[in-house]
Amino acid sequence: MTKRPVIGISAGDPAGIGPEVIVKALALKEIYDICKPLVISDFDIMRDAIKIAGVGLGLNRTNTDMLLSAKCGLYKAGTIDVLDIKNVDMENHIYGKIEAKSGKSAFEYIKKVIELALAGEIDATVTAPIHKEALNLAGFHYAGHTEIYSDLTKTKDYVMMLVDDNFRIAHVSTHVSMKMACELVKKDRIIKVIKLTNEMLRRLDIENPRIAVAGLNPHAGEGGLFGDEEIREIIPAIESARKLGINADGAFPPDTIFSRAKGGEFDAVIAMYHDQGHIALKTAGFVYDKDGKWSSISGVNVTLGLPIIRTSVDHGVAFDKAGVGIANPQSMIQAIKLAVKLAS
Repeated sequence: MTKRPVIGISAGDPAGIGPEVIVKALALKEIYDICKPLVISDFDIMRDAIKIAGVGLGLNRTNTDMLLSAKCGLYKAGTIDVLDIKNVDMENHIYGKIEAKSGKSAFEYIKKVIELALAGEIDATVTAPIHKEALNLAGFHYAGHTEIYSDLTKTKDYVMMLVDDNFRIAHVSTHVSMKMACELVKKDRIIKVIKLTNEMLRRLDIENPRIAVAGLNPHAGEGGLFGDEEIREIIPAIESARKLGINADGAFPPDTIFSRAKGGEFDAVIAMYHDQGHIALKTAGFVYDKDGKWSSISGVNVTLGLPIIRTSVDHGVAFDKAGVGIANPQSMIQAIKLAVKLAS
């Protein structure tokens, strides 16, 4: 790569493991070989994260009198460049606790990284985990990162996709009740998800993406015996997508299609709701050992349809592990690498 893209990384909830996994990821020289990472956080939080992670890294504050200051980074291995938001009181900061002030900090990190991307100061964004209750306690009433990005970028049609190497799952709906998720299984929405998924796969250099569409009901409805959403909404959406030249197929029984995709038969699966897709990918990518440790946390969250690039870790704030130095940075490393690929 002749030009390293600038990747803005928002630190997430400062009471969680976000700052720690960022530090551990940026301790790797290979990250600096492919990009220029800029962390949007509090300088003191990142200094504390370095101690928690137990790595010998320096810090460079990039703030200037300019509104945007991505151009002031050193971007060299061994030093983390931080745009200091300056809103965490370390004397009263507590790891692992749900607090409105932490939710406020997390939102301000996200807002700034989006501003930088929209202004063209950075080439892509990566997000560390936030706590939705803390966010709402702070007065920011969003269901999660995806909805914040949609609002602040004025994006109407967006899709959450989970990626673990060649295993990819896009979602028709995400952070809604099960009842509402069923109500959102509509032809027009499914067509939009298929189209955005196809576009993303082509950006990943897949010439003719093979897209599988899961059913909503057991056995994909069994011809209407267990529900007729497949007949009324899902299959007509697939047929419309195929008329557009998209290689989509289904509706497939949800209990087997993810294994088929994981085995390489398809390049992506369209899941009808949050847990249908998340359980499949996290069962494949997350490994919890009997000694109580996550030996693997593999997977990345990508938001499709935005005017900017956004990837994210595919795990939460892990308050039970915050501040003790045992957080696994695997998903953060993957998220940064995927952001670089998309930016390139």
